[in-house]
Amino acid sequence: MTLLLLAGTGEAKDIAKGLAKTSIDAVASLAGATRQPKALAIPTRVGGFGSADGFRAYLEEAGITAILDATHPFAHRITDRTAAICAELGLDYAQFLRAPWEPQDGDNWTQITSEAEAAEFVTEGQTVFLGTGRQTLDRFANLQGCRVICRQIDPPTGPFPFEGGEFLVGRPPFPVADEVALFERLGVDWLIVKNAGGARSETKLTAARQLGIPVLMIKRPLMPDGVKLDKVEDALVWAKAHV
Repeated sequence: MTLLLLAGTGEAKDIAKGLAKTSIDAVASLAGATRQPKALAIPTRVGGFGSADGFRAYLEEAGITAILDATHPFAHRITDRTAAICAELGLDYAQFLRAPWEPQDGDNWTQITSEAEAAEFVTEGQTVFLGTGRQTLDRFANLQGCRVICRQIDPPTGPFPFEGGEFLVGRPPFPVADEVALFERLGVDWLIVKNAGGARSETKLTAARQLGIPVLMIKRPLMPDGVKLDKVEDALVWAKAHV
């Protein structure tokens, strides 16, 4: 019996460390979004599965009997497909889903449901810092006349997809003091983030609060039905009970 850990988050690394200390037969999978990901504590495959049929074939070949989905809260295509196939095949499935961020005193957040809505609030000539990653970057193309800064882990392999944009390469963690200094140096007028939750990447929100920078917060997509876990310890307990 083998557990498949769908990784890609900091918490997934912690879960992998915990699994490595048990007798559970487990393998991790990374989608390959980062070119040089940090190694996990259990055997890891890198790269997508292709089609749904390719995913089914892998599950059969690897003898997977349970799946713990610890992907990013906005990796909804992976999550939706995994939940559906687990239901179809009768495999145990749980999703590790860290709690979303909530506004605190001093925050100036506006909730939006899609990247395209940002243009309704950002005015021409303003500087926008994107903490949303490169995968959905093209959805901000309607921010005309703005300076748009996109931070990503890997160096860019091509030009910015629309005029007025620039890449900023950086690998977390990003301490609050560094974020404050960065936002001040860039003259950031707006911070745009996806509500991923988690303490590791919350520092940019703390910096925005300290500087009085307004935030456009993109709401999470709907999640499939199923077991939801929000603590690494609970994820390990679930794994031990299902493998």
